[in-house]
This record gives sequence, C-alpha cells and structure tokens, in this order.
Amino acid sequence: MSDIIQLLPDHVANQIAAGEVVQRPASIVKELLENSIDAEATKIELIIRDAGKNLIQVVDDGKGMSETDARMAFERHATSKIRGTEDIFKIATKGFRGEALASIAAVSQVELKTKQKNAEVGTNIYIEGGVFQFQDPVQTADGCNFLVKNLFYNVPARRKFLKNNNVEFRHVIDEFQRVALAHENLEFSLFHDDEAVFRLRKGSQMQRIVDIFGRKLQPLLIPIKEDIIWCKLHGFVAKPEGAKKTRGEQFLFVNGRYFKSPYFNKAVQEAFEGLLLPGYVPSFFLFLNLDPEKIDVNIHPQKTEVKFEDEHLIFALLRSTIKRSLGIYNVAPSLDFERDPELDSMMNSSPSKSNGSGGMLKMPEIIVDKDYNPFLEEREVAQAEIQNLTEMYHQNINITAEPSKINLFEEEDFDEDLMRLPNGYWLFNQGDRTLMLDLGRMHRLVVAENSKSTKKTNNHSHSLLFSLEYHMNEIEHVKYKSFKKYLPGLGFETTTAHGNVLRIDAVPEGMKETQVIKFLENLFEILEYKTEEEFMQHYQNQWGKMNSKSRFDFIYKADAEQLIKDFTALGYPEFLPTGKRCFYEVPFNDFKNKF
Repeated sequence: MSDIIQLLPDHVANQIAAGEVVQRPASIVKELLENSIDAEATKIELIIRDAGKNLIQVVDDGKGMSETDARMAFERHATSKIRGTEDIFKIATKGFRGEALASIAAVSQVELKTKQKNAEVGTNIYIEGGVFQFQDPVQTADGCNFLVKNLFYNVPARRKFLKNNNVEFRHVIDEFQRVALAHENLEFSLFHDDEAVFRLRKGSQMQRIVDIFGRKLQPLLIPIKEDIIWCKLHGFVAKPEGAKKTRGEQFLFVNGRYFKSPYFNKAVQEAFEGLLLPGYVPSFFLFLNLDPEKIDVNIHPQKTEVKFEDEHLIFALLRSTIKRSLGIYNVAPSLDFERDPELDSMMNSSPSKSNGSGGMLKMPEIIVDKDYNPFLEEREVAQAEIQNLTEMYHQNINITAEPSKINLFEEEDFDEDLMRLPNGYWLFNQGDRTLMLDLGRMHRLVVAENSKSTKKTNNHSHSLLFSLEYHMNEIEHVKYKSFKKYLPGLGFETTTAHGNVLRIDAVPEGMKETQVIKFLENLFEILEYKTEEEFMQHYQNQWGKMNSKSRFDFIYKADAEQLIKDFTALGYPEFLPTGKRCFYEVPFNDFKNKF
C-alpha cells in the first residue's frame, strides 16, 4: 500500500492557520493595531473602505523595520516578542505568536512600506495570496504603513459568509474601541470611506471614554481605584441609571489587553445587587494591572481569554471595591470603617464650640416631647367618622321603602357588555364568552394595519418651540446615517451638528416632547437595518408601544368601543407578531364550580 500522509504546501498551511486568526476584517484591524502599539507608536491611523473588505490600512510612527525584518515578518512563527519558552509565561506585549501577518497575507493582497528612524530609505514589500511578489527600496515616512486589500479574494467561500457593510464595520469599531480605551496616551484616528469617524487625542482615561461614547456618559461615571501589593485596579462604573438591557459598554482589561470574562462580569453585577431592575446590566470600564507571570494569555488565537492565578481574589476585589465606590458617591449605603469613633463621641459630648474670636458658642438645644403621638388625633377622627357612618346606616334602614329620596351611590350609565377594570384592563361580553382585553396591544395591531394600507405612519409633523439635542456616540452616528433617509417621511426634521449632536426640530404628530429622546434611543437599540421594511417594522413596534403606554392610561368608553370595532374588522386576532396576547377568555365556568 502506498503512503498517504504528506506535508501540506506552505500556502495551504497558511490558509488553514488564517481560518483561526482572520475571521473577518475586524480581526485584521486588531492584529495591525496591536503591532503598532508594540512598535512604540504614538500616533496611529486606521483607514477602512467598504467595511474593510476592500481596504484596511494602518499607518503608525513607530520604530519601523529593517529590510530583513520586513521580509521575515511575513514568515510563520517569526516574531520579535519572545525568544524562549520562559518568555511565554511573562508576556508583556500584545502579540507573540508570529502568525498574524503570515495568516493575513495568505488570504489577501498585502503591501508594506516601512522605514526605521535612522535609515535613509525604507522598504516596500508586496505579497499576494501568501506568495512573495517583490521587495524594493522606497522613500517613505518613519514607521510602518500596512495596506491589506481585497480580503478573501482567493477564498470566495469565506468572502461569501461576510456580513453586510454595516455589521462588519460595527465589528471594526468594536476592535478599535477596545484598543483605544486601553491606550489613552496615544493618538488614534479612524476613517471610513474617506470620512472621519474618530479623532482621539491624548488625554486622561475619562476623556478617552467620553470621546468614544459621548458626553452623555460623563456625569454617570463613578471612579474606581484600589492599589494593593499584588494587584492594581482602576477605571469607572456607570451609575444605575446608565444600565442597559443589552450588554453594551462592558470592558475589562488586564495589563492593557482587552479580555472577556463572564466570571468577573458577575462580580460587577453582584456589586450592583439591589440597585438595578431585573434584566439590566451595568456599564463599566475596568483596568487590572498584574504581574505577567500571574496570568496566561496563550489560551486562544484571538487572545481574548485570559487565565488568572488568583481569580477568586480578583473577583472579591472587584465586588468590594465597586461596592465601596457606590457607597462613597451615595449610590448605595456604605459603612465607613476608617471613621474614628472617638471623634464622633467627642463631637456628640462637646457642649460648645469655639467661634472665630475666641469666644464659646453654645450648641443649640432641641426640646423633644417624648409623650407626643401623631396617631392619637388620627384615631380620634377615624372613630368619629365610624360613629357618623353607623348613625347614617341605622337611619337609612327605616327609609328603604322610599329609595328615591336618598341616593348614596350614583349609578353610572354604561353598557353591560363593556366594563373597565381597576387594573387598566377591560371586560367585554362577546356572545357567550367574556374576554379580558388589553386595549394597548389591540391598538398596536390596528395602527400597524392602517399603516400598511396607507404605506406611511405619520407624515404630519409639528415643530418644536425649542429644538432638542441628542448626543450620539460614534456607533449611534453610524446607525443614524443608515436610516436618516426614512425620517422626513415619518414626520421628523433632524440635522447633525458638530460633535455628533443630533438636533431635532420637528417630530411626528402625536409624539410628546418628553418621549422623543427615549424613542430615538429605542431606534438605536437595533444593531443594523438591512432594508426599509426592517426599519419600518421596528419603528411601528416602538410607536405602538409608546402610544399604548401614554394613550391608554385613560380612555373614554366611546373610544374603547370604536377600537373594539376596528379590532373586530381585523378578524379579532388573539396574538401580536411578538407572541403576546391581545385578550384572554375569562373562565367563568371554573368560578361557578368554586361556589
């Protein structure tokens, strides 16, 4: 029998390795940005076209590479970060595997221009599909200029599975934010299709967070800081009013490296115990500094999983430090263990204090009536009212033969088939059935059906006396550009100002001014809108919810009857598209059995 095991060619092995390292354009962004940081760059520019499918360019002012290093950098397992096995257990750099550039070059067309600071000329290298094409001297700026073009051009199956540009660019922004948050002392820029998305200057950690996520987050942030011998913790958590139902601004870093840890997320969640509504998660930006020998980042090719030697201690540190900070800033009760009890006793026992002129100021005395009981008067009034009602009852017993002369209860003139319940629901007798109705949900179906027939929801708008401003972060700005073309037809008049400020001048008729900002936040919750139908479906859903909550807190009976008629014309559907019930049949036969 002939031998069947053979060595794979290098370009095939590189494509297989690329499947782990390069999953989408965002993976390349992460690797190139981290290489620039390891090269001690102070200014990094990221240029994207078509969400990274056609071009990913990273320009930095780092150390640069020599002619030999530039060629060696694209070989598998070639790295300047480690030298031996012992270095793996004390990694202080972002990269260390030596696989990233070889994997990227295997599935794209890569061009590198690099120059060291003391060199007269630089080097230009071009690699296509993992195959070296040429290397020439070139005049270029100090540092590196990486261009990755036509990702997965030689692997059509992989390119076909990439999502649309909105989704892929969202992932690019995620990776950019993670790197930029951990290095506030560096300048970062991001350009997408020749449009500036981020221009981040050097500054404090707070300034970097605000520059990325917007000014509306700043007043919600609470500083976190703890410095002990084996670990340093600093960062920020948002107040409970900044919590969200979706996992948004939740960032954990160790030694400047972003990582994911459901275990540590639980520590933060426990610190907010009793402060958040069910289903809400807090926002946080937390940075750990540990001895590199105490952690292991060589777990996964994406390097987002980290093993800790003392993870239970770090869990306790996160929970206790955040709890204490919430107490200090009066978000949660706190016990001050550092307060001197002797000082309190001295202050309480001191009968006087010294004034500015050396005299003694007598402390004011408070006179308390220990026998005072505020409930005695109320009890006397209540007893008197009970006595009066009792007398009225005995008087009325004797005149029941003439009910027209006294009317203790005014009867409401209402149709027996429809009655409102105290909890906001309505009872409706439909033939031999009695239904409990949710008018809000019924109204949402009626509105949705009307909008289908007219092809529009609210083309009438009313101008606001004073324009409203909504401070968008960069992610919201990207989403806004994807659906802003639909807003004028719905009744919105909006403009964008400097600093990603969305100015709202007019809103659809029927929308209250106090509802506008919350309504826009709900529109921004969706990651992307692929089609106009998807946007309109979500818009209708949010519009129905808003009207249901505001309109049906109080409704006249005539309006309820008209709504039931409109709902009956739809065929009396029992469920919303989301699966929630519009009505429920009351089991009166079961009630009879209980009697």
